[in-house]
Amino acid sequence: MGLEGLRSKWEILIKPLVSRMGNIPPSLITWSTVPLALIACYFLLTADRGFSGGVSLLIGFILIIFTGVFDALDGNVARTYGKTSRYGDYLDHTIDRIVDIAFLLAIAHNASWIINPIWGWAAALSTLLGSYMGTQAQSVGLGRNYGGFGRADRIVVTLIGILLASVQSFLEVSDPTWLGIDWNPMNLVIFISLIGGIYTFFSRFFAASRDLKVLDKQEPLTQTKPPSQVDE
Repeated sequence: MGLEGLRSKWEILIKPLVSRMGNIPPSLITWSTVPLALIACYFLLTADRGFSGGVSLLIGFILIIFTGVFDALDGNVARTYGKTSRYGDYLDHTIDRIVDIAFLLAIAHNASWIINPIWGWAAALSTLLGSYMGTQAQSVGLGRNYGGFGRADRIVVTLIGILLASVQSFLEVSDPTWLGIDWNPMNLVIFISLIGGIYTFFSRFFAASRDLKVLDKQEPLTQTKPPSQVDE
């Protein structure tokens, strides 16, 4: 969605930091997001209601911001100093998916905020399927598809939800009930991520299908295997 367009502005903001990181391998920056994300997940998973829970959520909020900074740094350092590589791109996207799912599942398994974690698993699955459609489009000759509810959108929604949940904890406000469901910022993060993942899957699927039909007419595939060996 629109938040993906803010990447260029973000790159300008971190340019002074990138200028001091010429001797650091980009892959090291990528890997550094993992421990930060795991610590953030601990605070998201264990945060209860009340003052202590609000503090835990604020700590998780700050750590997620740091994971976002490191996630942006690795690619910028690689491009700035001519260190781009296929491995770096592969590693970056792999770690991104792990971190995305870890945040969702940490929230989903917090019994103080989420009644049924199955919806968190559903949101995680829809997120993976949406991401898969973007890379699958690239694998069949199209550009990588960043349409739909992208990673930037999901992180911003997660951050807003955690911040609001922290405020709710500090104020000790109870959850409003609507349609028989007790709503709070944390289960809204799960709900929005679930719907966003489903939307991303279908929007990327139909966009790729349309482009592939045009590409097939312009550059038909040449069969290189005997008919009996062609993959189904």
